[in-house]
Amino acid sequence: MDSKKLIDLRKEAEKAVADMPDGELKLKAFEVILGHLISASSTEGQKPPKSAGAVEEAELSDDLPARSVSGRLMVLRQEAFFKAPKSLPEIREEMQAHGWHYPQATIGPVLITLVQKRQLRRQRVQDNKRRLWKYTNP
Repeated sequence: MDSKKLIDLRKEAEKAVADMPDGELKLKAFEVILGHLISASSTEGQKPPKSAGAVEEAELSDDLPARSVSGRLMVLRQEAFFKAPKSLPEIREEMQAHGWHYPQATIGPVLITLVQKRQLRRQRVQDNKRRLWKYTNP
């Protein structure tokens, strides 16, 4: 990477943290942003860095690890976990197998949101005497 490009990236990172008060947090934010900018520019064919407003989209892309509950559920979807209908306890258990530990009360509303966005589908099924929702691919 040439020095002009590096200087441009440094200036871009400085702009990103310009409104922050001086201190350790500003320094760390600058380091992280500059690191992301450098790695993005050094890899050919990679998309430009994503803005803070595109966090959910960034988490669902292939080049970044999923960090939100919805992003992690989409990882399970990509792994074909939802090929067969799965209940909330089954989903939670699979997430724990991946090292993602969330209470059912956190996962449930996210599943509903993904159903509303048509990322997943749900159906009501009879399990013994209980009726429960199971989630599948759309």
